Amino acid sequence: MATPPGGPDEAGGAAARNEEARLANGGYNAGIAVFSYIIGGIAVWSLIGWGLDNLLDTRWLVLAGAFLGAAGGFYLSHTHNLTRNHTPSPHSGSRATPGAEDGPE
Repeated sequence: MATPPGGPDEAGGAAARNEEARLANGGYNAGIAVFSYIIGGIAVWSLIGWGLDNLLDTRWLVLAGAFLGAAGGFYLSHTHNLTRNHTPSPHSGSRATPGAEDGPE
């Protein structure tokens, strides 16, 4: 007996394809988030440094603000676990449990 279109087999296949697409795009999305944190931190803290430079009549606070913003962006990326690979590649050749696929000797 054949399953009708839109039956459970087709729904399961669509869910698997959606999960594969989500995992494939996870690295890209995490990279964009890391990039945004770092560039946003540099921009915001450089503007704060520039404003303080004008207020205090100095020249170095804009540079200190840029370094502080970059460090803050890296810190946020690590605290949100965006810089770690959470899903092992299916082609990595490593197994979750050593010897799990070996049969009885």
